[in-house]
Amino acid sequence: MFGKNKISNIVPQGGDYLDVVEIFPTIQGEGPLSGMPAIFIRLGGCNLKCKFCDTEFDNYRTLSLSQIIAQISETKVPQTKLIVITGGEPLRQPIKKLCNLLIENDYMVQVETNGTILRKLPEQVTIVCSPKIVNNSYNITNELMEYADCFKFLVESKGKYSIVPKRDFTKPVFIQPIDSYNKKTNEENMAYATDLALRNNYRLSLQIHKILNIK
Repeated sequence: MFGKNKISNIVPQGGDYLDVVEIFPTIQGEGPLSGMPAIFIRLGGCNLKCKFCDTEFDNYRTLSLSQIIAQISETKVPQTKLIVITGGEPLRQPIKKLCNLLIENDYMVQVETNGTILRKLPEQVTIVCSPKIVNNSYNITNELMEYADCFKFLVESKGKYSIVPKRDFTKPVFIQPIDSYNKKTNEENMAYATDLALRNNYRLSLQIHKILNIK
């Protein structure tokens, strides 16, 4: 999308039907569960525009929760128990009912969010927050610090995403180089992310699904 997506409104309530881009099996390529087989539920729409976002999420269809569960069952990977709910911004929609249903079906649930929307979710859900800069600053509140299970910062060697906010993080922090689709810039971003991780005892996150050339 590269910042060309429309900004979608937040859906305040409901959850029996959700806007879904796709449901597919893959390897979780980022963050604390990197390397685990997973089924991704990519939800439609986002409340932000980010220039480096390479995900298509404006084309979606509305599915009932039973249709979502049926599609998960049809992915041909019956042993996979990790479900990753992502977007776009998944918390733009009320996903608590979906999370509860997945947990009832013995799935492990991880939600990837930009941290601008807080919703009450079951305590079993792992919340990975990748904060974004809005109005020239990260919106990392004390409430968000308690809400998220870990933080994943996308970084570049030069530009506004070259600085990670100075906070006393009590949760794990992952540093992930931004993919600029330019070999030289990517090498610089990788070196910078590695240096940040070493100097601050952060964890380095690489997009291994791109290394594997899978979705």
